[in-house]
Amino acid sequence: MKVCVLSSGSKGNVTYLEVNNKKFLLDAGRNYKYIKDTLADIGVNVCDIDYIIISHNHTDHISALKKLIINTNATIIISQKQLFEIEDINDYSHILICEDEIFIDDIKIISFKSSHDAVDARNFVIESNNSKIGYVTDTGYVNTKNFKYLKNLDVYLFESNHDIELLQHGPYPKWLKTRVLSDNGHLSNNAASFYLSKLIGDKTKKIILIHLSETNNLEEIALDTISNTFLEYNIDFHNIICARQNEKTEVVEF
Repeated sequence: MKVCVLSSGSKGNVTYLEVNNKKFLLDAGRNYKYIKDTLADIGVNVCDIDYIIISHNHTDHISALKKLIINTNATIIISQKQLFEIEDINDYSHILICEDEIFIDDIKIISFKSSHDAVDARNFVIESNNSKIGYVTDTGYVNTKNFKYLKNLDVYLFESNHDIELLQHGPYPKWLKTRVLSDNGHLSNNAASFYLSKLIGDKTKKIILIHLSETNNLEEIALDTISNTFLEYNIDFHNIICARQNEKTEVVEF
C-alpha cells in the first residue's frame, strides 16, 4: 500500500491511496486543479484514479467531486443514504454502494458510521494482504464497538482537529464552539490521543494526524498532546506527523 495526504483541514480534505495497483482517493475536497497537480507531483495521473471513497457530504470533502467524475471514470464508493444527498452524482453510472463492507478483488473495505452532523457520515478501514489502514475523521467520538476494526492497524489517518483551550478562547461564535465540542463535532487533540493509545499495536508503523483546525490548533500542540498521552500510558511510539492544508505529506509505503 501507498498513502499520501494531499490536503487536510477546514478548506478541503483529500488523500491518495494505492492498493495492489488500484488507485483511490479518500474524499474529494479542495478543487480539481489542486488535486490534479498534487497527484502529478507524486507521479500519478488524475485520470487513472479508479475509486473515490466518500466519507460524507460536507463541502470540504466533496468540492471537487463533480469535476473528478467528468474527467475520470472513477467509481464512487458511498452509502445509499449519502448517495441521495449529493446532487452531482445522482445520475452518475459508476456507483458502488458500501454499507458495511465490500470486496474489490482482494481489497476489503470496511465502512462504519462516524458521529458527525452529516447524513450517514462514515469512516473506513481498508485491508489487503494483511496490511490495514484506518481513516477516522469528522467525528465527535469513536464508538467502542468499532474498536474491533481499528485495533493494531499499520497506518492511521486520524482526526486531531482542535485544542480545547484554543477553541474555547478563540474567535468562533458560541454556537460553533458548542458544535465542534459536541458528540456530532470533531475530535480534539486529547480525544484523538486517548483513542490512539488504545488502538495502536505492534504492527503500527505510522500515525498521520488529519483535519487540524487552522484557527483552533497548532501542529506543535497536537504532537505534544499525543506524545504526552503515549508517555502516560508507557507507549513507545514516535512516528507521528501532521497533515497540512496546503502541502502534501510524504508518500508512506507499507
